[in-house]
Amino acid sequence: MVREGLATVLVQAGFLVCGQAGDLQGTLAHPELGAASLVIVDLSIGEDSGVDLIHRLRAQGLLALVYSMHEDPEIVRKAFAAGAAGYVTKREVASCLVEAVAGVLAGRQYVSPRAGVGLARCAAEPGKALPAADFSEQQQRVYEMLGDGLGPNEIAQALSVSPRTVESYAARMIDKLEVAGMKELRRRAIADRHRSPGKL
Repeated sequence: MVREGLATVLVQAGFLVCGQAGDLQGTLAHPELGAASLVIVDLSIGEDSGVDLIHRLRAQGLLALVYSMHEDPEIVRKAFAAGAAGYVTKREVASCLVEAVAGVLAGRQYVSPRAGVGLARCAAEPGKALPAADFSEQQQRVYEMLGDGLGPNEIAQALSVSPRTVESYAARMIDKLEVAGMKELRRRAIADRHRSPGKL
């Protein structure tokens, strides 16, 4: 029902809706996906990860616009870190989504008012690294510690895990971020750690 409602709003605004899907695999296998210029993605898609879907869409050169109930700034940031071109919360008026679609298709990044308010509040919390890719909570902690200049042994001690476990987390992050190796992962973590949290 939600998808049908969105399709109606967009068609009335002059956009062509070429398809719908209810999960990650259905989206990637949709016969009209290649004809799309933009995919509107919900972050909660059954057992699948909307963030993972954004990654896969970007890998195919497709734009992704998030339409989600989540207004938490950390979730908004994670969506942008995954490659989303825009973010609209479901409590916005319908015209906001239309404006977002038009803006993203015109090459502009879009953040809806409610999502923007949360990000603005977080701008007063310097020193916190942006969530990168679809990291688990523990992976994000390792990423932030790498950004602080800690080595694997120091991180392992701080988290009460073995160095091998830290290496396992790092390997998964390297794969998710598609970076060359540990050195590049550390460089990116440090850069994110010092990035202004108000910027996307």
